[in-house]
Amino acid sequence: MGFVTDSIRIRQLSGQVMDLKFKIQQITTTKMSLTGINSDLTKVGTDYDPESPVMKTLQQRQEKIKLLEEKLTMQQHAYQLQLEMAEAELASCKERLKSEIKEEFSYRL
Repeated sequence: MGFVTDSIRIRQLSGQVMDLKFKIQQITTTKMSLTGINSDLTKVGTDYDPESPVMKTLQQRQEKIKLLEEKLTMQQHAYQLQLEMAEAELASCKERLKSEIKEEFSYRL
């Protein structure tokens, strides 16, 4: 019975690992995009007087982007921890399955 449950669990964990890796990749891509946007805002801001309303609006937008990047970093860290746990459980299931197969197909005299 352990063979069947471990096989099913391995499939579930493999899917979960792939899903988490995809989410981490999406967050990384989004963070890179936000960094580019923030850089563009900085370049645009060099043309304005530091006390102008436009400059203050740009600074507010930069702060919002920075906060969003921090939230994405926290979410990425959470996904990374989940990924590590899923990979550890996957390795455990694979090892257990190997030992079950070895035990099942060993010849006893």
